[in-house]
Amino acid sequence: MGWRRLAGAVLAAGVALLAVPATSDAQVQEGIGYTTPAQGYRGKPGTTDWLGSYIWQGKHVWCVEYSLLAPDSTEEYKPGDELRTKAGEALAPDVAANISYLLLRYTTNPSVDEAAALAHLLHSWTAYPHGKISLDPNNDFRHIAYNEQFHFDALPAPARDSVTRLRADAEANRGPWTAKVIAPEKEQLIGSPGDWAVNIAKADGKFVADVPVTVELDQATLEDGKTTVELRTPADGKALNVKVIPTGVKPTFKVKLDSPADKPVVHVPSSTDTQRIVTTGGEKKLAAEASGTARTQPGIVKVGKTDAETGKAISGVALRVTGPDGVKPALKQDDSPLTGPDGKPIVLQTGEDGTVAVPDLRTPQEICVVEVAAPKGYEENFDPNAPPKACGKVEPAQTLALAIANKPNKPIVPITIPAGSDGSGVVATASFTTEFDTGALVGFGGLTLLSAAFIGFFVRRRAAARP
Repeated sequence: MGWRRLAGAVLAAGVALLAVPATSDAQVQEGIGYTTPAQGYRGKPGTTDWLGSYIWQGKHVWCVEYSLLAPDSTEEYKPGDELRTKAGEALAPDVAANISYLLLRYTTNPSVDEAAALAHLLHSWTAYPHGKISLDPNNDFRHIAYNEQFHFDALPAPARDSVTRLRADAEANRGPWTAKVIAPEKEQLIGSPGDWAVNIAKADGKFVADVPVTVELDQATLEDGKTTVELRTPADGKALNVKVIPTGVKPTFKVKLDSPADKPVVHVPSSTDTQRIVTTGGEKKLAAEASGTARTQPGIVKVGKTDAETGKAISGVALRVTGPDGVKPALKQDDSPLTGPDGKPIVLQTGEDGTVAVPDLRTPQEICVVEVAAPKGYEENFDPNAPPKACGKVEPAQTLALAIANKPNKPIVPITIPAGSDGSGVVATASFTTEFDTGALVGFGGLTLLSAAFIGFFVRRRAAARP
């Protein structure tokens, strides 16, 4: 069964041309349904009844006061109060909920059997014998009750099956409904999808199947890039799960839908002898929203240590990782400080290839890498008061490549006496590129830029290299 949503159509429910004569300009037009044998009562005109919709001002309508005049296309209606029985009594809450649900779900493009079943159920629930309304065939059209069994037996078998199905559907899925959006428990990463849930629940707490909902996203998109879309809850009655990709730090998920009204509302005709019609009282707007949190993708810093003259990698160099001031520790993705066992900024050591990597860094942030002590053979040009360092900004889902090159000690040649200094001994650079080759760090002066997808890293430390 597909969902059929009331979309601004005026609804009503009714059965036959009735005891009061129609005026000459009346234009009663039957819609979809079945002609059935007439239920007799005093003054009953004709030998048939009509179970189905009428066309009123171009719309399919159903009526709710059995045996009064059917609406014609020229009839004027004005908004009234809640739907009541033919005798003017309030509907039982479960009956009102059933009617609202059926008006919401079955009044747009129903089948002929559904149209007849809806008319039959509406009269069964509003014009049953009660008060001054009875099945006495001597009653006039104002006081005759709807003979439920008589009319049910007169319907074709498919329409009788539809009566049973619609009644069961209403009792199982009637309102009031509630809507709830559930954000992921864990913080999301901007640019990475996460599971959000939409729960549309009935009065018994179970989820309503095959409900159309409108989803609106802020600081987020669906996987196809859309921010607004109409979805349907699963046909098996489970929660609607939606993949959402944050684009900002506070993704927000809103959902809107039509649900059954608590009480159907009628429109009242100008003539007291014409049946009332039920309009959009079968709908109630529901909305729900939830917000989550998201942060940028983590980044990596990779440092290359090389000989300034030969370009060869220098291993075993102790490097301290800090923030931009060169003193405070850098921040990890979870905003905790990146420190060593001593609580100070962590010190790492270059490997055999002269590199060391620091993953899972908060982004964006400025990072500095400071040389702790000169490697063997490079002591002459090392100034402990102004140690070599390189700084740069690590961006989301990228690798910041930093390079520090050291000049080696000047060899002593007995025959030649050096005339003076040959200049600074350290060259430090920071840059970005779109590729990174861990085997090509010789002459590592350029930047390397990689997509960040990090699981973990290993570092080696040498206690003797600490200051």
